[in-house]
Amino acid sequence: MDLVEIAPNAEPPVCKVMDYSKYKYEQDRKAKAARKKQVRIEVKEMKFRPKIDVGDYETKKNHVMRFLRKGARVKITIMFRGREMAHPEQGLNVLDRLAEDLRPYATVEQQPKMEGRNMHMLVAPIKGAFDNEASESGDASKNKKKGR
Repeated sequence: MDLVEIAPNAEPPVCKVMDYSKYKYEQDRKAKAARKKQVRIEVKEMKFRPKIDVGDYETKKNHVMRFLRKGARVKITIMFRGREMAHPEQGLNVLDRLAEDLRPYATVEQQPKMEGRNMHMLVAPIKGAFDNEASESGDASKNKKKGR
C-alpha cells in the first residue's frame, strides 16, 4: 500500500492510502477502452477535371457515393491545367452538378474554393441516408432468391 497525496493545495493536504500500481493499471485500461471506442472520420479525395465526359463523371460519382456510404467525408478536387485556368466557371459547374446529384446523400461542408490551380469542395454523408437504400436492395435480393 502507498500513501498518495490527493489534494496538495487543501488545508491540511489530503492523502489516501491505496495500491498505486493497481490504480495506474486501471487508469491505463480505461484510457485504452476510450481510445478503442473513438471513431476516426476518414477524408477521401476524388479528383475531377473541368472537361470531364459523362461516363467518367458517372464512374467518379459512384466512387464518391461508395466513400460516403462507408461514412467518410470526401474532398472533391477539380484540377486545372494550362488554358483551363482561364475558365474556372467550368470547374464550378462540375462541382455544382455533383453537389446536386449527391444532395439526398451528402451535404456540402465547404463550398467550392479556388487554391492555386485546384478548386476544392468538401462533402459529408448525411446520417441515415443510405439506410433506406440498403433495406430496399435487401428486399430486392430476397425477391430474386425466391424466384419472383
